[in-house]
Amino acid sequence: MQKGSFYQGVERYDAKGVVERINKISSTFRNLNYPVIFIQHDGTGTGEFKKNTHEWEILDELEIKVSDFKIDKYANDVFYKSKLDETLKIKNIKELFFTGCATDFCVDSTIQSAITKEYNVTVVEDGHTTGNRFQLNAKTIIEYYNWKWKNMIPIKREISVKKTTEIIKNIDTVDNMV
Repeated sequence: MQKGSFYQGVERYDAKGVVERINKISSTFRNLNYPVIFIQHDGTGTGEFKKNTHEWEILDELEIKVSDFKIDKYANDVFYKSKLDETLKIKNIKELFFTGCATDFCVDSTIQSAITKEYNVTVVEDGHTTGNRFQLNAKTIIEYYNWKWKNMIPIKREISVKKTTEIIKNIDTVDNMV
């Protein structure tokens, strides 16, 4: 959810709604003292998303608190050479809730990696976005990936896909979340 992915001429499906739902879930998690982690792609050396540039910054509309964690990523899969897995293990977090941009790239890669690392995974069904792709519109891509994740077979843990309202409604039954 970085500025470099949201610029004039590149539409992200339901971006405003996705931001609102991310803010709602983040606020709920903070109120329960669950950690909230924001991921930023650091493309230093690639010519895109160079650290500390405008395109690297997180969208202004996202509510970030001092207590939130920020972790740099260097590939579509956030776990690749980042401090995410280490941070989760230190905090004894076993369940992850996913939101974000680039459903078909960053979000999917990281979800698949989390499954192989044996985390419980909940995808926020209405909390991720993407743009139109070659011969596919963004809404279709998002629907497809929600279906795909609902039908994946986890290794030892669970994967589920739930709407924001359902997650918030059932939040008191969840332990060790991010």
